[in-house]
Amino acid sequence: MDIPVLETSRLRLRGWQPGDRDLLVAINADSRVMEFFPKVATPAESDALLERIQNHFVTHGYGFWAVERRGGFADTAGDFIGFIGLAVVNFEASFTPAIEVGWRLMADHWGKGLATEGARAALNFGFETLKLDKIVSFTALQNQRSRRVMEKLGMQYRGTFEHPKLAIGHPLRLHCLYELTDTT
Repeated sequence: MDIPVLETSRLRLRGWQPGDRDLLVAINADSRVMEFFPKVATPAESDALLERIQNHFVTHGYGFWAVERRGGFADTAGDFIGFIGLAVVNFEASFTPAIEVGWRLMADHWGKGLATEGARAALNFGFETLKLDKIVSFTALQNQRSRRVMEKLGMQYRGTFEHPKLAIGHPLRLHCLYELTDTT
């Protein structure tokens, strides 16, 4: 299957390559990156995530792209730095069925506008190529960094919900929901 490649001035969103696996394992084992997830992921859990991502591309023609820096960043150009993309929300909630935009980048690449830049490319693909009417994003209520990205993308806050995959009483169960509708 040909996975579409999305490019921005600083990023290339591409299909996954065998060399990306070890870096994905490292990202998912970083407690800073996984702060607003129930726990860091084991290598086996990262492998399962990668398999789900690849299967999503096969089934839907889009998904979470592997992200690398483009030229102008000689120290990291071409290096895998995380993932950004679109996915079918895989749980039931008041706002599903829905397509989400999401991201996970190495902590060294935070605070540079890269998540916003890559997510904007994914949103454009969703609205222009896939002809979606709306795209959502969500995170644990405490995750101010991701909430700022959602706001920079122009997404509108739609309230909170309890994430059904987290146990009642779990400190991360309460999530905030953001939404963006196609304005073209």
